[in-house]
Amino acid sequence: MTKRDYYEVLSVKRTATEVEIKRAYRSLALQHHPDKNPNDPAAEDKFKEAAEAYSVLSDAEKRASYDRFGHQGVGAGAGAAGFSNFDDIFEMFGFGDMFGGGSGRSSRRTSVQRGSDLRYDLEIALEEAATGKDETLRIPRLETCVECSGSGAEKGTSAETCATCSGSGQTRYSQGFFSVMRTCSTCRGQGKMIKTPCTKCRGAGRIEKEKTIEIKIPAGVETGSRLRVSGEGEAGVGGGPSGDLYVVLHVKEHARFERQAENLYSAEPITFAQAALGAEIAVGTLDGEETLKVPPGTQTGTVFRVKGQGMPNLGGRGKGDLFVAVTVITPKTLSKEQRKVLEQLSEVETKDFSDPSFVQKVRNIFG
Repeated sequence: MTKRDYYEVLSVKRTATEVEIKRAYRSLALQHHPDKNPNDPAAEDKFKEAAEAYSVLSDAEKRASYDRFGHQGVGAGAGAAGFSNFDDIFEMFGFGDMFGGGSGRSSRRTSVQRGSDLRYDLEIALEEAATGKDETLRIPRLETCVECSGSGAEKGTSAETCATCSGSGQTRYSQGFFSVMRTCSTCRGQGKMIKTPCTKCRGAGRIEKEKTIEIKIPAGVETGSRLRVSGEGEAGVGGGPSGDLYVVLHVKEHARFERQAENLYSAEPITFAQAALGAEIAVGTLDGEETLKVPPGTQTGTVFRVKGQGMPNLGGRGKGDLFVAVTVITPKTLSKEQRKVLEQLSEVETKDFSDPSFVQKVRNIFG
């Protein structure tokens, strides 16, 4: 299923500010949250869709990658910013620990995060799906900055404890009887600040690069088959592990064969003489040609099976079959010799049909 544009999901312009994006998401989250719409799958889907859009557009790096590469640029890891209940939504907007209690969870963000998974759609020919192949992919992704080793700080420096929140990632505000904990606006909940950002990655700890990856496609894959390449997704944040790369395969339609699971289907034309007298004809397969014996009296639409000439089983357990439907072709133009032979045949057939006993036999056959 094709994903909708994230800006369209949140109903904001591509030039929307961080505040506008946050406001739009808050409105959708409160409207479609599962706790507010129990047993409503449609509302839950809209909530998840909005959470996925917000998780990308609220992150400057992910948003820039999305603006440049679309959904492929942010990979399959987007959407992890969903919330399980209303406490999470209140925490997001600064009302997590009312009365000094609340959910009891800290809003300090971990500095080490796993990288996003990536998806790559690859189209291959039916012959390639039958034999398998080695493929070279060029993947745009975020990689750990080698200059700062992913820390985001210039060489020789390191992140310092945030002076505003003393490293807790939270600040407390007293409003009358209320004690409200909010995410520290200075360090954005990290608890640390980079005073001297790395000039290579500008403090992000990751940079955008294109990686060449070799993969092996096994024989027997079909449209929708998914190959997982461990650790070849985007680099993690703060030295976290890399995500994975998922290669989704699409097998192109073939001019001759139609595929159904492990079997192949095709059609072959034969002449009237071949159908009436019987013949051996050459039929195409993925490996070349096979000889097919057509018995006398074969009718149009008769299907023959050629064993072992289908697609290989993905698990390596044998191959499917090829099913060939024959069609008797009536020539549009005739040579003098062909016309003479057919006229003689017509005379014989006319005599047969004029014979009462022959006609009665046909009637008996068809009741």
